Amino acid sequence: MMVRSLLRILAATIASALFLFTAAAMVMRQPSFARLPYDGPRADAVVLRRHVEFLTAAHLTDSDPAPYIAEAFRAAGANVREQTFEARGHTYRNVIAGFGRSGPLLIVGAHYDAFGLRQPLPGADDNSSGTAALLELARLLGERPPATRVELVAFANEEPPFFGSEQMGSAVHAESVARARTPVAAMICLEMIGYYSPRQPWHSWVMSLVYPHRGDFIGVAGGWDDRTLARRVKQAINGAGGIAVSFTGPHEMLDASDQRNYWARGWKAVMITDTAYLRNPNYHTAGDTSATLDYARMGRVVEGVFSAVRLRPSARDRAPRRRR
Repeated sequence: MMVRSLLRILAATIASALFLFTAAAMVMRQPSFARLPYDGPRADAVVLRRHVEFLTAAHLTDSDPAPYIAEAFRAAGANVREQTFEARGHTYRNVIAGFGRSGPLLIVGAHYDAFGLRQPLPGADDNSSGTAALLELARLLGERPPATRVELVAFANEEPPFFGSEQMGSAVHAESVARARTPVAAMICLEMIGYYSPRQPWHSWVMSLVYPHRGDFIGVAGGWDDRTLARRVKQAINGAGGIAVSFTGPHEMLDASDQRNYWARGWKAVMITDTAYLRNPNYHTAGDTSATLDYARMGRVVEGVFSAVRLRPSARDRAPRRRR
């Protein structure tokens, strides 16, 4: 009798633990089986590679890629402007491509600088991949202009020694948008989107239980208030032929890129990433070269972002978050 009671208690405990773990996994991953059908122009893997090769060469020679970025934006038919600012005695600039004229502003951004405190590094995945995607996204938007106002922003100064300071290019841009009292629909940050591998390492057993073991997906990460935006972006990437999974968690776990400066203003934002150093062994090394990236998969990500950008923001997306 006592044994049966103990077994029932044990079974109930296990069932409760499984229920709580499943519920936590659902909150983290925010599963969605919907896909947004893709009917836009296709991204060009050859063009993406050409952009990455130019940007990595610029990093290695310590030359300024901003003129190249501005020219690519102009070729796409965007309204282009440069936002200059001073940091540590030098002049830096964000390069901004504008599309559309009305409605709340949707911002898509990627930093174009590369880590290299001791020596110049190529920075192919981090973050020439995101910058190249931004340039190819501009080309697609030039072919099919969005219904609402969109800014594509190539940021300076995401990497150390500027990271976490008001001298980050994204902090400067976010401040200017706030100062202009511009209504913001959302921000999408492209942060390392080019590296894919047969195995996806995780630093915790919990993550390994919840997320895939193959590194063939792209991650869409945001906080609880960003979950509607994250689902929309994930559905758009899936519909374009990519594979996307989402992660929902505290912003303090996810603030290692430019979206942090938009969260700080109370705006919804998500980061699209290949999971960076968790997957890519070349992170912040000389091995982060253009030859290591998968440009076909990068193209599917670009198309997914294009699809998400062209959707009119829902009322829920436009609702401002409480500033933290």
